Amino acid sequence: MPPDLRCKILQSLVLNKLMLARADVDSVTVTDAAVDGELSRRMAYFVQQVGSEKKLEELYNKSVKALKDDLRPQVKEQLVQQKMQETITGKIAVTPREVNQYFTRIPKDSLPYYSTEVEVGQIVVPAQVNDAAKQAAIAKLNDLRAQVLAGASFEELAKKYSEDPGSATQGGLLGFFKRGELVPEYEAASRKLEPGQMSPVVQSQFGFHLIQFIERKGDSYSTRHILLKPATGVSDASASATKLARLRTQILSDSISFAKAAKDNSSDKASSTNGGLLANRQDGGSRLPLDKLDPAIFFTIDTMKVGHITPPLPYRTDDGKDAMRILYLKSNTPPHQANLDDDYQKIAAAALNEKKSKALDEWFAKNRGTVYLEVVPEYAQCKVLDVEL
Repeated sequence: MPPDLRCKILQSLVLNKLMLARADVDSVTVTDAAVDGELSRRMAYFVQQVGSEKKLEELYNKSVKALKDDLRPQVKEQLVQQKMQETITGKIAVTPREVNQYFTRIPKDSLPYYSTEVEVGQIVVPAQVNDAAKQAAIAKLNDLRAQVLAGASFEELAKKYSEDPGSATQGGLLGFFKRGELVPEYEAASRKLEPGQMSPVVQSQFGFHLIQFIERKGDSYSTRHILLKPATGVSDASASATKLARLRTQILSDSISFAKAAKDNSSDKASSTNGGLLANRQDGGSRLPLDKLDPAIFFTIDTMKVGHITPPLPYRTDDGKDAMRILYLKSNTPPHQANLDDDYQKIAAAALNEKKSKALDEWFAKNRGTVYLEVVPEYAQCKVLDVEL
């Protein structure tokens, strides 16, 4: 590993350790509910990547619960670091003048060269669950509720039947959450219960739940649940396709804008609030490198002209639900060298990162004397305790 890279990694580690130490002194903490939520999110992602909980457990030779227990200290530290960094840099912003000054400092021969970029919009309409599938899920949960009332273990039934990959292996346990941290339907049903009580069947955006209340601690509460997700069918998706085809016709005839149609109809909240446009996770802008697009989008728009909209296409949402969507090619920017007119969003993001980095360096210089820090002789040449401002 190159010495410069080793020193940069060490500097980042030292900064993180100092933030953790100062967080403890300044009483900057994260809730158990936040840690549990992040662990569940990561487990759900891992399960999705490998295909099933069983495959994940076979891959690591550990249960999902054991994997969560292993990750918990690391995840908690990361969340505390993020919260501490937010207190340091969260209010920092850049003005157009600062962006311009940042750009003019970049040597002309060092300006980045961007490949082809596109702006792509989508409107997603989930396939509707038919009544037969809904009633089957409700009947199954009512049967499980009756079994618990007759003496069966809620936890064992959750392990066997729940379709929530993040909690099933833990007997449906979600852990502690505060008001507003769970979907409204789930929270409303939970807060009516006393310890040990079960809810009737509750429907939310995730499916149908049977909830068992465990305990309250202050303004937090703990529950476990069994989740069933009714399957959709071809006929259910066709209704979504019909709706999208109608919207497409309205957009192409200029009776409604794509942005308005996305805001009012798309189930994908991340893009619907952005005029339907997919966001670049690197800089928050709407222009996406062509070579980094999801293959399903790339091969769809490859032959499209700017301004065109696809017919309804089958789609699987990030949480595994069947849906239909239409795609809109808003713009196609050819390869070019960075400039303020075409790349303001990227340049502004870089300027903001530089300003935040300087703020972190200043914070480090101000606070490094408040805790004991020692760097072993092997890394003395890195001079990480000598921050140049």
